[in-house]
Amino acid sequence: MEKKHMPMGSLKISNEVVAKIAELAAMEIKGVSVKGSHLDTQENPLLIANRFINPISARLTGEAAEIDISIVVISGFKAVNVAEAVQKSVKSAVQNMTGIAVSKVNVRITGVRINETDAIAE
Repeated sequence: MEKKHMPMGSLKISNEVVAKIAELAAMEIKGVSVKGSHLDTQENPLLIANRFINPISARLTGEAAEIDISIVVISGFKAVNVAEAVQKSVKSAVQNMTGIAVSKVNVRITGVRINETDAIAE
């Protein structure tokens, strides 16, 4: 009779790792402005009402994750479509990579970036 190996201990994934997965998923969406290897949030971190707000946050509530993400949309893209694509991409990536269910992906559009190639053409 063959013994099955049972995992020893527990596995925890930090909120920061979930947030990084969310950021990478959002960066793959056309219409989302990216600066270098990070999301463009125009100001990083955001200062709203004298409070710093992280552009990406993840928190585990019970058995599911809630993710808040701030993006800048590139001019010429429909903001609603970009935000919905970000929601779907983030939810799928986090669930597939971590096995953690995602109950909410809240997208905050913090600005519109004029595409530099469009600005040069004008």
